[in-house]
Amino acid sequence: MTTAYLAADGFLDHLREELRRADVSVSAAHERLLISDDPPIAAAWAANIWHDCIEWPVDSIGSAAKALRDLQRNWAMYAPIHHRRAALIQERLPHVSAKPVVFPAAPTAPLGSWTLLAPDRLLAAAHCSAPFPNGEVVFIEDKEGPPSRAYLKLWEALVRLRHWPQPGERCVDLGASPGGWTYVLAKLGAQVVAVDKAPLDPKVAAMPGVDWRGESAFALDPASIGPVDWLFCDVICYPARLLRLVERWRESGLVKNFVFTIKFQGETDHETAAAFAAFPGARVVHLHHNKHELTFMLSSAAGT
Repeated sequence: MTTAYLAADGFLDHLREELRRADVSVSAAHERLLISDDPPIAAAWAANIWHDCIEWPVDSIGSAAKALRDLQRNWAMYAPIHHRRAALIQERLPHVSAKPVVFPAAPTAPLGSWTLLAPDRLLAAAHCSAPFPNGEVVFIEDKEGPPSRAYLKLWEALVRLRHWPQPGERCVDLGASPGGWTYVLAKLGAQVVAVDKAPLDPKVAAMPGVDWRGESAFALDPASIGPVDWLFCDVICYPARLLRLVERWRESGLVKNFVFTIKFQGETDHETAAAFAAFPGARVVHLHHNKHELTFMLSSAAGT
């Protein structure tokens, strides 16, 4: 059983280190694509994970396209080399829409991935971890409302969960200022408690359902908030401190769903990232809109 891990752009070394720590051996590398015959893991630094890969010889562009069509309909190409030949193969496959995603929406059709290891050698996987080509999602952006571009991370996290706050659900946004994530939640119709010593952007603060509390995200007592459907956090802090914050709220039993950004300052804290991933049901991923950070998601109703 072969698995291929496509590193997030710019984070190939992070993925290599993550696989090494998990005792996953890399048998071959194809630019950002690391190939292994060991049992698969949920690698956080992989933009996309190709499961149950098939490798076979192809003697022509037509035979390569036919082999892919015989497996399934929708395919995304990864072509760091042999690009022209790969593009000719992709042209013979059913068209996959590259239109930007309108939030909130999530693709439902299976999307496989393939590459040419050599001009006459194809590697493909019908089942992949990401619903977007090479793990890269492009949204139709909201250029007017949000006070920062941080909202794109939250959009992507919720689309990957295939689950987002519904009208009337109660959300807490820790470290909310200036309010990019609070804006997203309020636009969805949720009731939002935005917690930050710094005030929100006035336009966000004035949105229906938004209640700002001028307190520290770390000093806040969960009991003072009560039960919430969603807990969000995009605050800048060391990962170990963020882990303790998650543990505190989990122990309270008051939260159904978590979405937190794990931000690294300096060296990547792989051990703490693994501790986040060890929570039952948790997912830790590098989103296309993340920088040197990961996103921790723990949902009571995650679709994937």
